[in-house]
Amino acid sequence: MFTTAPAPNFTQSRLPHDLFAAINALKQELNAVILAHYYQDSEIQDIADFIGDSLELARKAANTSANVIVFAGVHFMAETAKILNPDKLVLLPDLNAGCSLADSCPPEAFAAFKADRPGHLVISYINCTAAIKAMSDIICTSSNAVKIVNQIPENQPIIFGPDRNLGRYVMEQTGRNMEIWQGACIVHENFSEKKIVQLKIENPEAEIIAHPECEPPVLRHANYIGSTTALLKYSQASSSQAFIVATEPGIIHQMQKQAPQKRFIPAPPNNNSCACNECPHMRLNTLEKLYLAMKNQTPEITMPLNIQLAALQPIQRMLEMS
Repeated sequence: MFTTAPAPNFTQSRLPHDLFAAINALKQELNAVILAHYYQDSEIQDIADFIGDSLELARKAANTSANVIVFAGVHFMAETAKILNPDKLVLLPDLNAGCSLADSCPPEAFAAFKADRPGHLVISYINCTAAIKAMSDIICTSSNAVKIVNQIPENQPIIFGPDRNLGRYVMEQTGRNMEIWQGACIVHENFSEKKIVQLKIENPEAEIIAHPECEPPVLRHANYIGSTTALLKYSQASSSQAFIVATEPGIIHQMQKQAPQKRFIPAPPNNNSCACNECPHMRLNTLEKLYLAMKNQTPEITMPLNIQLAALQPIQRMLEMS
């Protein structure tokens, strides 16, 4: 659904000394709003007008009065903003900021999966391409997936995709049997159960908090399971003073800002030689690329009109049911 964009050549681009001031000036000039996901680098979170998880960002995109939406996140998130705002300019700092989970669900294969299960209602996690959204009846996020499935009549068979771990968690929470597409997020599947247990032994006072995209062995050890926003709120409300955080560590910036007296420990990945608990796609966006996207008003998110219109209905249904 999107093409590879050449990397900006910063050596040939004149970047202002104060990027924060320059970005704020462009924001006023363009009547732009900067939306950022919790998994972005801390400096992008600090310049954003609004920070949130997928549900919150979709709501903000649906209600913004800005002429330009600068989406500091990954491609499917910016696509959602464009679907909700077809007449607005939607920019993504790096067009290559994709999503391993979205990539794990090719549209042609999902169409065949759906065709083999006639009569099924399709509920798709928002972490999917616009083409998958266009094949869906309802979109959900990790914040509202359980709530949405609980609103579906019990005799209605359901296809849930693309994340198998979130789908499995929703089945456990709702008692519903669903046909699940076997996709996954490389970040949330890479946490090491063994290392998390070792961290808990070393930090017995710490609570383990985890995103439902994590695999079952990790979730079994969690004191609390929730969406990114839910984890943030829980860490503030809990009396615990230390937390082992099993999700992309970008959220820790907000956790630390809102509860500076507490300690937040990123859950370790299986591989000691890489920062595999960081989303490589989210980290493609930088403050410099954000500035250049606003200055040049590119890369712009576009998609075929038929996909855009078909994907709008299941997103609107999600917002109504949430």
